[in-house]
Parts: sequence; C-alpha cells; structure tokens
Amino acid sequence: MVAVASVVVAVGAVTGTMSAAGGEAGPDRARPVATASAGPEPPPAAPSSPAVPSPSSSPSGARPPSAGASPGPGPSVSRTTGPRRPAPAPTGLYLHPESRVLDWVRANPDDPRNAVIASRIAGRPAAVWFTDRDPDTLTSRVRAVTAGGAAQGRVPVLVPYSIPGRDCGGHSRGGTPDLDAYDAWIDRFAAGLGDGEVIVILEPDSIAQSGCLTAGERADRFASLARAGRVLKEADPRARVYFDAGHSGWNAPAQQADWLRQAGAASAASSDGVFSNVSNFHATDDEIGYVRAVLDVLGGPPGLGAVIDTSRNGAGAPADGAWCDPAGRKLGRPPTLRTGEARIDGYLWVKLPGESDGCAGAPGTFTPSYAYDLAR
Repeated sequence: MVAVASVVVAVGAVTGTMSAAGGEAGPDRARPVATASAGPEPPPAAPSSPAVPSPSSSPSGARPPSAGASPGPGPSVSRTTGPRRPAPAPTGLYLHPESRVLDWVRANPDDPRNAVIASRIAGRPAAVWFTDRDPDTLTSRVRAVTAGGAAQGRVPVLVPYSIPGRDCGGHSRGGTPDLDAYDAWIDRFAAGLGDGEVIVILEPDSIAQSGCLTAGERADRFASLARAGRVLKEADPRARVYFDAGHSGWNAPAQQADWLRQAGAASAASSDGVFSNVSNFHATDDEIGYVRAVLDVLGGPPGLGAVIDTSRNGAGAPADGAWCDPAGRKLGRPPTLRTGEARIDGYLWVKLPGESDGCAGAPGTFTPSYAYDLAR
C-alpha cells in the first residue's frame, strides 16, 4: 500500500525540530525551531518526509528551488568492508536550551496545558536543523550547538537540510542553488562540528524521494551525498552520519538499499547507517523491521546501524494515510541511544512534536493544542 508522505516544508525559513539561528534574525546561535511537514502532491511511491526546520527567533531560511543537479554520470560507490564499529556510547542526548516549545512554556506559565507540554515535550532532546540561509555564518552556528553538547558531555543531533531541488520543487522547496554550492555549504557545516560525538541526519528525503529526478540528476545528487558523508566524518571522526532510508510505508527495502549504496551509505568512509520515519508516524516495530531489511540488502561494514524518528509515532500511522497533523497521533518512545535492539542505534525526535504540518496551525509553527493532544 502506498503511504502518503509527510513532507518537509519550508515556511519562510525552513523548519525543523531545531533550526539554526542566523542571518538578519539575530546572533549566530542555533535554536530549536518548528518542523513543519506539509503534504506533497500524491507521490508515485509515498515518501515519508521530515519536518522542515522553520524559523524561530533566528531562522535559517530556504531559498527558491534550483533546477537541481546537472545531468551526468555519477560515480559508482563501492561497498566497503571493515571491522565492526563500536556500539554507540550510552552518552545522553543534548537538549538545546532554546526552542519554540520552550518559548511557549516560559511565556505561558498559567496555561493548564503547560505542565504536560513542559515535561513531555520541552524537556526532551530534539534535533537541530540547518538550512541554507546565511551560509557565511553556518560554521559558527553549527559550532554553537556542538560546543553546547560537548560542554555537557551530551550528543547533539544535527540535520543538514539544504540539498538543491529538495522535494523536487514541492512543498519543502529550497536548498542551495546547485550542487557546487551545496558541496561548499557542507564544507562550512563540517567545519563547525568540532571533535566531539555528534549525530548527523543527512538530508531527509534526499534519497527516498529521488525517484522524481532524472538518472543523471540522481547520480549527481548521490555523488554529492557520498562526498558530504566523507567530509563530515573527516572533519570529526566521532561524528555518526546517517543516510535517508525513507520509512516502512514508502520504497521497498531493495530499492531503497540500492539508492543508499549509490549515495555512499554502504561505505565506512561516509556512513554509520541509515535513518527512517522522519516527520512520519509509522510504528517503531514496523520501522525496526524495515531498517533491518534495508541494512541486510545494503551490505557494507557489519557495524552499520539505524536511527528512527519516534517523535509522533506512538499511535502508528493513520489508516487513511493522512499526513497533515492527523488526529489521534501520540508521542512515541522518548529519545535515547539505548534501544536494546540489535542494529538500532537510537530513537530520536527529529521532528519536534507540536510543530504543525499546516493543518492544526500555520506550517512550521508551534501549536500548543496539537502538542497537548500528542502528549496527554
């Protein structure tokens, strides 16, 4: 059955669990921001798209979509074998001290929903999204987040989200003007990683939704993604980089694994594994089975693992495939790097619960009524 994607939507500035602050909005610091998921036109094979980082006080915005990668043959990324990497350390995840949900909690102490939202959403670590606004300050914005995590001995989760032609010009359009600009953008991003442990969720939807590209455009995109993984891991050997596996209601494991391999996800030089369910609602058990099937077909080093977005999947996916703030959804498992499941490196909140897909509130904004319904 084809599932409808929950797509990353750029609203003014991109939205995401946390969006890197920068630009005209203020000082170079990152803050959690809205992740808006908007629905695409019904896709041929339903994507699960992540929530887009949207602006908080300091947005990192989206630019007009570019034509995408220029056609041309892409390199074939060979499978890499090597020693099994160590299991992820049980270090806690980093809770960024600024977010839209925290803004709301602080501004509304007497709201009867405050205690539930504060304890069940605002008090849990979530990802920090970086998009393409103000590339000149990108390094300092990334460094602000990674330094904050290092100071606490905790692991930040970062989402680079600036691939050109993302969403193929749909609801979450934006990204850098072309792949040359993207390569330079990734270099700046990598320069801010430091030398501590970080998790990088590399470009949600960039692989699972690549079927809309021509073969040449897809090969060029995959070459840039493989390069991005190498650059990130060379800049910080303790960085764990995960590639886009979509979700269990989207592409078949063999198809997804083939694309992942072409994008460098089977190479120890680029990748630590895959991520799934970003901004979507599929049950954790379904995602565990799916990502293990993808990893089995993918090959590569035996230590490749997966992380799963559990932010809104506590009630599973709606039977009707609804993607826009569907009723009856619940928070999923709390973020953790201790899953107790083989090959599952973490459950993460990549999309921040309570940030609207565009139905309960404006796309990418924190909507307390929606957050409360998810959390209670």
